Amino acid sequence: MCAQKNGNEGPYRPGRPLTPPRGPAARRSPAAARRPSWEDVPPPGPRTPTLKEIADEAGVSPTAVSFALNNRAGVSDETRRRILSLASQMGRRVPAAGPAADRDRSRAIGLVLARPAGSLGVEAFFLQVVSGIQAALAPHDHALVFQMVDDIDAECELYRRWWTERRVDGVIVVDPRVSDPRPETLAVLGLPAVVIGALDSAGPDGPDSGPHRRRAALSTLWADDAGAMDLIVHHLHELGHRRIAHMAGPPGLAHTARRIAALRSAARRLGLDHIVSVTTDFSDRQGVKAARRLLGASLRPTALICHNEVMAVTAAGVATERGLRIPEDVSIVSWEDSAICRTFHPPLSALTREPGSFGRRAAAEVLHLLAGAESRRLQDPLPSLEIRESCGPAPLDGRAPLDEPAPVDGGGPGADQAPGAGRRGA
Repeated sequence: MCAQKNGNEGPYRPGRPLTPPRGPAARRSPAAARRPSWEDVPPPGPRTPTLKEIADEAGVSPTAVSFALNNRAGVSDETRRRILSLASQMGRRVPAAGPAADRDRSRAIGLVLARPAGSLGVEAFFLQVVSGIQAALAPHDHALVFQMVDDIDAECELYRRWWTERRVDGVIVVDPRVSDPRPETLAVLGLPAVVIGALDSAGPDGPDSGPHRRRAALSTLWADDAGAMDLIVHHLHELGHRRIAHMAGPPGLAHTARRIAALRSAARRLGLDHIVSVTTDFSDRQGVKAARRLLGASLRPTALICHNEVMAVTAAGVATERGLRIPEDVSIVSWEDSAICRTFHPPLSALTREPGSFGRRAAAEVLHLLAGAESRRLQDPLPSLEIRESCGPAPLDGRAPLDEPAPVDGGGPGADQAPGAGRRGA
């Protein structure tokens, strides 16, 4: 019962007589100074029975009552039903009875992001993926448990803790790494998982078919990075661009490596000698640094392929800073589309896909695994290239002959270029 003041007599306690107020309280209006009565005290609500009281009534131990009330294994179905029925009659709130397979489940799916905290708000793609995950889990009465950590080691340790504490039933893994330790960790734990993005390992049955996938419920939802890069490079090649730079993502990510390799492969097929990739993190600060390096080269690129819309906007800013016109002097393409690309001036060409659908499919797949289904590889539809005003014909001095040397050597921190990528037939 809440403590109440009774004039100068201190807090009310059960069994203590109620006395009229004295001092300043006695000079109040008659209504305000009316002597309190027992009618003023609301009747207490029904008391919740304790575990021991329920156990005594049911003839079982308090532990068995706890197992039944928390949908945990340890009691038979018949005993569980009897305990829940009796507890309900005694005024205890009880959970809805469910299938035996659901009793040890938390009905939560985990998502861990090993990125700098400041990067979360600058990339629209990831936020839309999370929104799609939540939208797919909610109708199935599953919650999304989201946490950010400093690195992959901390992420693996968090998975172990979640498994020990039964915090989640499964996880959705993002940002696959080169030589990623997470699939092996999840396989050892036996924690069902869906990886958004293809892993870099390959088994005898193709990509993502390594031993971890055969030993655990681990599905992958992957995108065709090579096909997407081909869309961009072929479009730029048709516009006459022969010097193309790629502002890539962080060097340890598997999709960064795949996109760099895809650009090199497309360049070899088209005979492009002036290709360079520069790795960055997700920040606009490194985007500015990379764009200044590329656009400040003695033989600068005439087209930039940017990891996301943040990189694309920073590249456009650096181009303007150097007096370059878009697209007359340099064309810009973003790998991700968003409202930023559509409203920027000039509007930025971009690959278009539905990030929310990515999230919804990943959530549906983890629920599929929890239902006992086999793991599988799912491919996201190939994005389309939305051509906007940031792309145009290459300037005349950008139609370089194929025997000219590569404009950027690709060396130094933050750069990644294939050996001999500046020569035909490498």
